[in-house]
Amino acid sequence: MIRRAFTLRLKPGALSEYKDKHDKIWPELVEEIERSGIARMTAFEADPVIFYYSEILDEGAWDRLWHTEIHDRWGEQFKSLMAFTEEGIVDAGDLTEIFNLETKAGETGT
Repeated sequence: MIRRAFTLRLKPGALSEYKDKHDKIWPELVEEIERSGIARMTAFEADPVIFYYSEILDEGAWDRLWHTEIHDRWGEQFKSLMAFTEEGIVDAGDLTEIFNLETKAGETGT
C-alpha cells in the first residue's frame, strides 16, 4: 500500500459546509473511490487548511478518481468553498513523507 498526503485550502468560513458535505458523501462516489484504488482516506483540518492522508494501491489511483464524471460532479459542489490560486487552480499541494513508524501496539493475540 502506498501512503499519499496532500493539502487543500478553503475560503474563510467554509469549513462547516465542507465537513457537512463530506458527512453526506454519495454512495456512488465511495464506489468510484474504491474502483480507483483508494483504500483509505482521512481528512484533518487546521482551518482553513484541509490535510488528506490516503492509502492507495498504485500511483495512478488519485488521477483515475480525479478524471471521472462522478468526481467532476462532486467537485462542482465545492467551488464556492475552495481557495484558488491567481491562475484559477485549486490551492493545493502534495506532501512528501519524511517519517513513518509502525509498531505492534494495535495487534492482538499471543
